[in-house]
Amino acid sequence: MNSQKKKFQFPSAFTVLFIILILAGVLTYIVPAGLYSRLSYDTDENIFIVENQNGENDTLPATQETLDSLNIRMNVSKFLDGSIKKPIAIPDTYQKIEQSPQGLLSLIISPVEGVMDTVDIMVFVLILGGIIGLINKTGTFDAGIAALSKKTKGKEFLLVVFVSLIIALGGTTFGLAEETIALYPILMPIFLASGYDAIVCIAAIYMGSSVGTMFSTVNPFSVVIASDAAGISFSEGLTFRGISLVLAMFITLIYIYRYAKKIKSNPKNSLIYEDKEKIEERFLKNYDPNNVIEFNWRRILILVVFLAAFPIMIWGVSSGVWWFSEMSALFLAVAFIIAFLTGFSEREAVNTFLEGAADLVGVVLIIGVARAINIVMDNGMISDTLLNYTSSIIENMNRGVFAAVQMILFSFLGFFIPSSSGLATLSMPIMAPLADTVEVSRAVVVTAYNWGQGWMSFITPTGLILATLEMVDVTYNKWLKFILPLMGIIGIFAILMLALQTIL
Repeated sequence: MNSQKKKFQFPSAFTVLFIILILAGVLTYIVPAGLYSRLSYDTDENIFIVENQNGENDTLPATQETLDSLNIRMNVSKFLDGSIKKPIAIPDTYQKIEQSPQGLLSLIISPVEGVMDTVDIMVFVLILGGIIGLINKTGTFDAGIAALSKKTKGKEFLLVVFVSLIIALGGTTFGLAEETIALYPILMPIFLASGYDAIVCIAAIYMGSSVGTMFSTVNPFSVVIASDAAGISFSEGLTFRGISLVLAMFITLIYIYRYAKKIKSNPKNSLIYEDKEKIEERFLKNYDPNNVIEFNWRRILILVVFLAAFPIMIWGVSSGVWWFSEMSALFLAVAFIIAFLTGFSEREAVNTFLEGAADLVGVVLIIGVARAINIVMDNGMISDTLLNYTSSIIENMNRGVFAAVQMILFSFLGFFIPSSSGLATLSMPIMAPLADTVEVSRAVVVTAYNWGQGWMSFITPTGLILATLEMVDVTYNKWLKFILPLMGIIGIFAILMLALQTIL
């Protein structure tokens, strides 16, 4: 009797995250615990509050003299006008504290805490899933795909360029990232019907967002906060960052084009060819190019209502007024309108919405588990220790080496502290003054921070990539096979540009 050798299957996104969660727990036993003192501003009392490593608070006048005495080289106005909202680390205050290892019970609890901590994002994703379920059942997407396929025949890659550039614009201006989750169910059928695979769709959306946020120009959640915390204007290095963004997007689009061209010429060249039928079954279930659904007034109106929500959402987020609660409320209102437009009975509309939301339960749980990893490291008090280690590495280095190593270290820190604003306020008061010791502009440190953290986001499991892959049924190893060469190219490009910035 012949026994067939079982083919190795790469672990699911959940398994990958739980392995990393265990490793994070192990690190809390190995890496010494430590903290910097933190400085925050009390708007009601108009005072600074200094919290030491024991959790004790001291109050100081909210003046420039206070900042100077603490060796925090930034203007006090940045606190007074609300530019700096989060507590910042105070230079030269790092102290080791009692170890706080995270045992088995902490590891088991952390995913629950992660889910609770990210419930706002989860609600947003589930509502989107419900809307997608409603729209799919009406045949709106299928009819739209057929209409668009006619228009773009022979020029399909223009869609990739258009999608990537629009999303990159959102990334570089206001950090468009989590919001792009809504685009996959819409664009995936269009890309598949155009002869591409799921990886091309992911690359167009995810890399548009990632390159845009990596090479941020005026993003208030990263480069502006980092510049404020470094004590400089965000306009320093703005032109340089803008040029770098254009070049990086050009490189990325060429890379995607080369892969997409191979897929068009022979579908077997796809890295996920073995999953082609399964993915097409999910996203092109009811689409038949030989039996085109009529794109009638009802379907056009449903699509218009859905798409109209996106510019409203972008306005709300970019103006700084909205976050996930407001975005969820917007799309919930859209869901009510679309449910009415479908013509379904009340029971059918509700059940269809719930079925659509249920399709994304796996995605929202991944978001919660990813957050659990950060919770374990925060509770283990090792993030500040890693920052202290990395800052000691780069003192008194050669200019070009200093900039390159800064970027690599920020990539490392970005894995453990995925929040762009959190990493900026924690690290900039410590890292920025080191630029003075090697006689380079602090704008170089801001650029290195932004590029380093953004570069790591291409693959970091604690970020958005695993939730993205779960949405489109692509495994992490296939994404790594596609993206690592581009990651290497962008990394070399960024380091060369950083070295150039140090001499400009």
